[in-house]
Amino acid sequence: MKALITGITGFAGSHLAEYLLARGNIEIYGTYRARSRMDHISHLVDQITLVECELKDPHAVDQMIKLSRPEQIYHLAAQSFVPTSWNSPADTLMNNIVSQLHLFEAVRKWDVDCKIQVACSSEEYGMVYPGEIPVQENNPLRPLSPYAVSKIAQDFLGYQYFQSYGLPIVRTRTFNHTGPRRGEHFVTSNFAKQIAQIELGLQPPFVDVGNLQARRDFTDVRDVVKAYWLALTHGEPGSVYNISSGTTRTIEEVLQTLLTFTTANVQIRVDSKRLRPSDVDVLLGDSSLFQEKTGWKPEIPFHQTMEDLLQYWRSILRCTKQKEGDNE
Repeated sequence: MKALITGITGFAGSHLAEYLLARGNIEIYGTYRARSRMDHISHLVDQITLVECELKDPHAVDQMIKLSRPEQIYHLAAQSFVPTSWNSPADTLMNNIVSQLHLFEAVRKWDVDCKIQVACSSEEYGMVYPGEIPVQENNPLRPLSPYAVSKIAQDFLGYQYFQSYGLPIVRTRTFNHTGPRRGEHFVTSNFAKQIAQIELGLQPPFVDVGNLQARRDFTDVRDVVKAYWLALTHGEPGSVYNISSGTTRTIEEVLQTLLTFTTANVQIRVDSKRLRPSDVDVLLGDSSLFQEKTGWKPEIPFHQTMEDLLQYWRSILRCTKQKEGDNE
């Protein structure tokens, strides 16, 4: 089995590579760009084949697909940070939509027999009304950010290429997921990093926060990447599936859970710059369709996810501090 992971150097991509390697008998290819950070996969580089590929370049994608000819494609590469899409909407749309288009076209051109998973997002649902919770796959899409619009386009392109050309594409709408290696701009990871910095005396004892009342459905990334595998091995091409835990927590509850793992004296401070122009009040997903189809269910408890995330940042910051001390 040969699998291609776009965005393998990222958060979910690195965990997916680990999961596939653990399954055995899978040859893994992964795309990266010249400026990609390799921290997340440094321990995997001798077990995978990395291919430098700018997905916005149709020629680069064409050659990458021609040479690798994967049997599975996990398309995870994207500009995935919602606030960035407000600052750079054109770049977000170009990166997320055009890159996927090039991938599909290359698969078509070289007649590659492969199943494709498109990593979509719960942000597509946007404005969800109280009577629509928990959100099912047939819920109306009312996007509230340029990022959400870009993911809807990716989602519908996947559907269109399945209908028009028969490409075996499965779309997954993943709700919030977190865990070790989550980017520091995302709320759970940002809180964990701030707490770890406070513990090490690297910042004053204040955790800066934005909207603490938003409710989100969090799943551990290690459960999510297993779902991606099951989506391709057991999912129905042309279908779309929610991937979610089925429970919600306020962002304040997330912070309070993290604080149970520290003895540091931490105070909470609201930063107006962390508030979005518009925000989704509640995101709660119904993943029963996916669970019935594949047998998947989330297994890692939320408190374990938060403890592992905090430990990740403690390790990263200690190593950084040690290196800086050695260089003095």
